[in-house]
Amino acid sequence: MKKNVLIIGAGGVAQVVVHKCAQNNDVFGEIHLASRTLSKCESLLETVTDKGAMKQEGVLAAHQVDAMDSAAVAALIQKVNAEIVINVGSSFVNMTVLDACIETGAAYIDTAIHEDPKKICETPPWYGNYEWKKRGLCAEKGITAILGAGFDPGVVNAFARFAIDEFMDTVTSIDIVDINAGDHGKYFATNFDPEINFREFTGVVYSWQKGAWQTNEMFEVGKVWDMPVVGPSQAYMSGHDEVHSLSVNYPEADVRFWMGFGDHYINVFTVLKNLGLLSEQPVMTAEGQEVVPLKVVKAVLPDPSSLAPNYTGKTCIGDLVKGIKDGKDVEVFVYNVADHKAAYNEIGSQGISYTAGVPPVAAAMLVASGEWDVKTMRNVEELDPKPFFTIMDRIGLPTRVQIGGLGGTDQAWNA
Repeated sequence: MKKNVLIIGAGGVAQVVVHKCAQNNDVFGEIHLASRTLSKCESLLETVTDKGAMKQEGVLAAHQVDAMDSAAVAALIQKVNAEIVINVGSSFVNMTVLDACIETGAAYIDTAIHEDPKKICETPPWYGNYEWKKRGLCAEKGITAILGAGFDPGVVNAFARFAIDEFMDTVTSIDIVDINAGDHGKYFATNFDPEINFREFTGVVYSWQKGAWQTNEMFEVGKVWDMPVVGPSQAYMSGHDEVHSLSVNYPEADVRFWMGFGDHYINVFTVLKNLGLLSEQPVMTAEGQEVVPLKVVKAVLPDPSSLAPNYTGKTCIGDLVKGIKDGKDVEVFVYNVADHKAAYNEIGSQGISYTAGVPPVAAAMLVASGEWDVKTMRNVEELDPKPFFTIMDRIGLPTRVQIGGLGGTDQAWNA
């Protein structure tokens, strides 16, 4: 039975989501796209039409909604009879959209942890500050809520679950490594919403090691990772969403997240931070106008979606998982490689948006089929990863495995 889907958001990731839903509208039925700015939604739907992305004839409609208004979101869900809501708007709207789904009975899928715009880097575990407080209510009302179903978080959570289930008796460490070896040709730009991007890296770096939360400064701990396809890349331990659920589900393992950064990014970031331009707190100008420095920086940087036409190169994102099997040490690297130009040629997107947007559509397809329609709240590592990988293989993000860790024997996950 086909299920109507409502997509919240009109940025680069939403473009991927609406295209992939259109390519699979035999599963989803009606497709509705909503954000604060109706014209942005209409423009994205035009790209679907231009690419001929609809698998079969069906409803493809744009709507205006303030996603910070839970009642308005609930009213829209009811108006379009949406049974699945894919939230790829700002992480600031997670809780209001989730509340609307709980009220209306729609399944909820997001790609990141909720954030309070007035706070940066709250005390872990971050899910425990917001979404997990609704777990009991979701279970009571039979609401399916799949949290963090992008790539990281999301696919990397499934990578960890797969590696542990298939190759280990016990797990000792999970290192998630995200390398973008692409080039967008701009002097400086972020690959997704600049405000969210900078917020990730201005606070404390939390990792889960030795059974407790450990803290570091950003760019304090770095190492070179020799990754498939993209080669040796400098990455730094960073705080990130998936660490906060994996540490609860695998407390015996050290859990760390590493992201690749070039010297140029670090230099620009450091100058902006030292000048106070990455602050989320409002300041008063000499002319008496109140502004938030971080929002000003966001306003002057390129829109991430504008990077797509000239983006070249590839990404490699994966999990190096170590553990013990039959009394012996084992390690496995589970990963994906995506191509910026291929993403643009297919749907007009850059590779970062593509990797973030394909997985929630795969998750929604599994909810529609019933395989992930769990009638409660779950993080991705709490769900069977194999049907997830199967769909992602088919719709654009194939999973690979290196047995023996990085540089080991390479094969498809289902070889």
